[in-house]
Amino acid sequence: MRALNPVTITSLGILTLVLLAWEFLPPALDVPKFIIPTLSDCLVEAKRMWAQEGLLNHTLSTALYTVLGFAVGSALGAVMGYLLGMSAFWEKVLSPYILALQIAPKVAFAPLFIMWFGYNSIPKLLVTVLIVFFPVLVNVLQAMRTVDRDLVNLARAYSLSRFGIFLKVEMPSTLPNLMAGLRIASTLAVIGVTVGELVGGNTGLGFLISYGGGQANAAMVFIAIVLLTVIGFLLYTVLVRIEDRVLHYLPKAES
Repeated sequence: MRALNPVTITSLGILTLVLLAWEFLPPALDVPKFIIPTLSDCLVEAKRMWAQEGLLNHTLSTALYTVLGFAVGSALGAVMGYLLGMSAFWEKVLSPYILALQIAPKVAFAPLFIMWFGYNSIPKLLVTVLIVFFPVLVNVLQAMRTVDRDLVNLARAYSLSRFGIFLKVEMPSTLPNLMAGLRIASTLAVIGVTVGELVGGNTGLGFLISYGGGQANAAMVFIAIVLLTVIGFLLYTVLVRIEDRVLHYLPKAES
């Protein structure tokens, strides 16, 4: 019962109002079911999809490649951010190219990846990696630029190696920014997978959105969107829990 604090109660109340509005407003406003299906319509369609469309397999496929693309893209972004942060020369040399790749719309790469690798899981994985890569890179690189120079000089005075300075000073200082970048990237990972599945996938929730849209089955599209939101929410929640444990030493703001 202690978990039912005012925030939880208010959140549950808002959720209840949204679900009630979803169920009763469309029929009251004479909105056709192929435009906005009611909650009960979506539940009936979800049961049918579970039995006939392999909803579980599509959901697991999307979740798997969301996590995989997030892990690979985050690792590459963090490594590149730390390497560029330790070398001002290479940061200046590579920054224009990184900026150009960042400006280029990632969605536009999906058809290219399909032409190169075919209609399989590789294109959606690569799109996810690209989308996840930059938020992590930018956050880590910015944090490396603002590391306390006095601490670095003190570490040098104690004859720490370059790797020792990174391990003892730079990495701990950049962890808050790294975790912030990971949280942002976790929400973008779902977008990357969905784009890949929409453009050329034959499995996953993005494929169901494309298929449902082609069949004018709005309930199928709604179900896929809800499940994508759940996947992103769960990944984000896990990262928040990890951040609380990793950064437990940081003081919390009093509310």
